[in-house]
Parts: sequence; C-alpha cells; structure tokens
Amino acid sequence: MNQETMRLTTAQFAKLHNVNKRTLHYYDYIGLFFPCHKGENGYRYYDYSQSIDFEYIRMLKEINLSIEEIKDFIHSFDEQKFLETVSRKQKEIDTEIRKLKAVKSVLNQKREHLLLCQQISDMHIEIADLKEEYLLTVPYEFEEDSPIKVFKYIQSVWSPEQYRAGVGSYLSLDKIQAGEFNKYDGLYTVITEHRKKNGFMTKPKGAYLCGYLKGGWGRLPELYRKMLSYADEHKLRLIGYSFERDLTDYTIASEKEYITQIMIKIGNNI
Repeated sequence: MNQETMRLTTAQFAKLHNVNKRTLHYYDYIGLFFPCHKGENGYRYYDYSQSIDFEYIRMLKEINLSIEEIKDFIHSFDEQKFLETVSRKQKEIDTEIRKLKAVKSVLNQKREHLLLCQQISDMHIEIADLKEEYLLTVPYEFEEDSPIKVFKYIQSVWSPEQYRAGVGSYLSLDKIQAGEFNKYDGLYTVITEHRKKNGFMTKPKGAYLCGYLKGGWGRLPELYRKMLSYADEHKLRLIGYSFERDLTDYTIASEKEYITQIMIKIGNNI
C-alpha cells in the first residue's frame, strides 16, 4: 500500500468509522482531532494510522470524559493524572456493570413470570423445583392496609433499585395452619447478591408446593385451604414460610387480571 492510498478524505474517514462528518469537522475546529496531511490540491486528508487514535478518543467519550479532559490526554499527557482518572473511571464502570447486571436480572425474572402466566390456570396447584433466591425482607403487618399505604412504606425503607424487581409478602406456616391467612410476617423483594445484613433471608432451592390465583386477593384463603388439602392428600410435609408474589405487577392495572403465586417449601415426606 503506497502513501497516497493510506490517505482518506473526511467523508471516507467518517464512513470508515461510521460517524457523521460533522463530528470530524467539530473535532477539527476545537483542535481535538484533525487531518494530518495536506494534499497538493489544498485539501486535507486523514491517515489510516489515525484510526486507532480516533477510536481511543471515542472510547474516552464513551466513559464520559469531557472534551477538555480528552484534549489534555491527547495533547499534554500527564502520567499521574492519567492513572488517577483511570482508577476513578474503573470504579464508575464497575458500578455501572453491577447496575446493568441487576437490570438484566429483573428483566429475566419478568420474562420467566410472563411465560409461567401463559401456562397456568386459576386455582392451579403443582409441585415445582425452584432455584435459590436471596431476599431482602422487612417486618410488616398489613392486614387492613391499602396497597397505596403498603407501597409508601416500601418506598420509605427500600430504594427503587432494591424493590423494582417486585415485592412479595411472606407468612409463617403456623399462621397458615391456624387459618390466619392475612396476618403477614413481612414483605420481601428478590435481590441478585448474597448480602449478610439485617433483613436478609435465603429462600432455599428445592421442591415447593405452588398455587396460583387469578383475580383479586380476596380468594387467597380459599387457595390456601386447597393447598393444605393437597398436601394432606399427597402426604407432603410443608415447612418454613409461605411466599406470595404477584406475577403480573408490571403488565396490567386491572385487579381481575392479577396472577398471584404462592410458594411453600416441602420437607421430607411424612
């Protein structure tokens, strides 16, 4: 390849890097990045070798460095300042990665819920193997509270990043067997990481007796009674807590379309 074929017009260089020509004109105007050759015809040309430098500038822009910071790195490099900036940006990137992983986890959970909703019917009961989940919990008795009051309480104790995966409730098996279906022990939300802190609970993996209710929550006691009868009939020993969650909280506004899932851990057979 001769020297002439290594030179590119602004339009050619822009096409090569899939950018608008105006971006290159602007960078040239502010002295950040400009063509390194001037032809006999008076036009200026970029060199193929400038491609790496240009992509480096784009990377610095992607991590939200200002134009002035980038100009400093390009034209008046300071080693110590560069190392400090790299360290700071690496921490910011790590934080952003954690946030994106959390978002991905929430989306995956919502997808799984939707697929499950397409398969089940009202008052359906089944035994399912469930994966381990980490729960952030808070004690709360809300037997007579409205959904709005409950949500205001959630906002007061958890950040949106914590509860955006959805909020469920849990109650002890003793209360269920005593028919106290509305006396909840507290609220929970699924989190992505194991955290040893107050309010942390692990919902262990394994076999669970699961029940599903379509419509308002007023018929939950009926579903619980059916589940207890199912457990007696199949000689299942239920243990721990019952975990309730709305599988459709993100898709609908009508109460009649709610789909609630109840999950109770199964111990060794009687």
